[in-house]
Amino acid sequence: MPRTHRLRKVLKVQYYLNYMDEKLWQFVDATGALWSKSYGLPPMTGRVFAWLLVCDPPEQTAAELQEALGASKGAINGAVRLLASGSLVDRLRIRGERADRYRVRPNAWDEQVRDQGIAQARVLIAQGLEALADEPPARRARLEELDVFYAWWESRAPLLIDEWEDYKRTLKGHEAP
Repeated sequence: MPRTHRLRKVLKVQYYLNYMDEKLWQFVDATGALWSKSYGLPPMTGRVFAWLLVCDPPEQTAAELQEALGASKGAINGAVRLLASGSLVDRLRIRGERADRYRVRPNAWDEQVRDQGIAQARVLIAQGLEALADEPPARRARLEELDVFYAWWESRAPLLIDEWEDYKRTLKGHEAP
């Protein structure tokens, strides 16, 4: 079978697997709207993430994302850049392919709880509190509250991760995600 014929056949299968009906589009679009409203991110960021959760195959090129979501190259590039910097999406290089592929990072939820940015934030908060050392308590209160919250979170996160791991183990052998 000639290469172009095989490629057309692969592309047809790819298109069929990634068919997005109205219900699926409503999910993808609603996720974009939620991420925009809740996190202040461009709606396309949420749409890309939602699509990567449900597409088949789970790895998609930027061109495939563009086609599936009816988006511009710039919108897709910005969305995957934000998702990758947030450790939610991985960029994959497949040997023999020119285009990178993107997928939802395995165990991304665990990494969100383990976020090392909290330790860095607490260093900055300490720097801010030091700069405000001679200021009235009312001026320091917001930073102090944030520091207390981060300290609490750092103490709770390992317990939450352990609980999550235990819970995932209970799901093994059952029909669960």
